[in-house]
Amino acid sequence: MNTTTTGSKGSKEKYRSGFVAIVGRPNVGKSTLINEVIGQKIAIMSDKPQTTRNKIHGVYTTDRSQIVFLDTPGIHKPTSKLGDFMVKSAIGTLGEVDAALFLIDVSEGLGGGDRFIIEALKKVNTPVFLVMNKIDKIEPDALLPLIVQYKELYDFAEVIPISALQGNNVNTLLKVLGDYLPEGPQYYPADQVTDHPEQFVCAELVREKILHLTREEVPHSIAVAIEDMRVQDNGVVYIGAVIFVERDSQKGIVIGKQGALLKQVGKEARRDIETLLGSRVFLELWVKVKKDWRNQDRVLKDLGFRND
Repeated sequence: MNTTTTGSKGSKEKYRSGFVAIVGRPNVGKSTLINEVIGQKIAIMSDKPQTTRNKIHGVYTTDRSQIVFLDTPGIHKPTSKLGDFMVKSAIGTLGEVDAALFLIDVSEGLGGGDRFIIEALKKVNTPVFLVMNKIDKIEPDALLPLIVQYKELYDFAEVIPISALQGNNVNTLLKVLGDYLPEGPQYYPADQVTDHPEQFVCAELVREKILHLTREEVPHSIAVAIEDMRVQDNGVVYIGAVIFVERDSQKGIVIGKQGALLKQVGKEARRDIETLLGSRVFLELWVKVKKDWRNQDRVLKDLGFRND
């Protein structure tokens, strides 16, 4: 593509593009921000922490710039090999990008997790924005003291308050962020919103529904793999997905009484997948026990969790 654009007065402007990491503690709204920017669901959302396990690449394109977002797993103290993968993935992303957004939940205030992330940010030569999310949850007068607290710990390139859920000030964030990107090509077609294959997003949508519908002991023991995805002769997309759990008791919970919960998962996931694919979908789900899969290197790699 031509890497110049014409400004309002006819002057040539260089096209800007780059990669931007979104880092933060679990449950601060990283996936919500990605989905708001892109305009559709590519990252799953849940009120349970540590929802995002892989780096999600969301692509935002205008006639002046292209921003490729990496939504990283929430940084936390790991308790399993999966957790270790998630934290390494998040911190490792900082060395791969042109800018970073440090997303915080202003209603939670400054915590030990934020201090840990700030120490990691000090080790990279990347412009870092302090993005203060969930401003709709606090009084405006409470914002300035919080800004002062964070700025005492790190010299942020920009400080931008937003509400990702309501979309407040997100356009300002995108405009300012675009000015920090280097001159570069359009890496992805203008209509592409993620670099993940459809199978990955479909599996994540199934997992999202399980997170919403199950109790606390189940969510982090769940993995979803798409084993079959094809267009049938009648034009309907067939998807066969396996839901992995770690214990027999969890299998019973996910299936539910007389299969009720699994049917609800399938119903809600199919609706979102049909929106994603723009076609009718037949979704078939199975539940299998894979004991202690979060601590088995081979299983983690088979499910796509890799640090290499």
